[in-house]
Amino acid sequence: MVDMRITRVFDAPRDLVFETWTKPEYMAGWYGPVGLTTPLSTISMDVRPGGTWRATMIKDDDGTEYPQGGTYHEVVAPQRLVFTWGEPDDPNRQALVTVTLTECGGKTTMNFQLTGLPDDLRDSVYEGWTSAFDSLATYVEPK
Repeated sequence: MVDMRITRVFDAPRDLVFETWTKPEYMAGWYGPVGLTTPLSTISMDVRPGGTWRATMIKDDDGTEYPQGGTYHEVVAPQRLVFTWGEPDDPNRQALVTVTLTECGGKTTMNFQLTGLPDDLRDSVYEGWTSAFDSLATYVEPK
């Protein structure tokens, strides 16, 4: 099973970074690797323990859709989110994600941990999240 950790520092306040994870209009601006878009119309979020979320990434060049979703387990604004992530209709292809945000001097350190995804998805999932976090940096950091 995949257990991966990614740490990123964003030149943005913690409240803003937290909102990018919890507000559909912000998530639409960064969620998904380069080459995929996540339209606002496909995102739904009930950000509370037991609440669910859904989003569909769409491949820019051919329109292939990748639905994703999960359930929130823990929501501690603006410092921590724990939720399931993966294919909404296949519990065997879902992982547990923990996002922890720490602010220091106007910058935010994000620790992202994903556990429980099948090993065959390791490389593509790591590359996808790394690319998405590059987009997140572009979205939240001053121009």
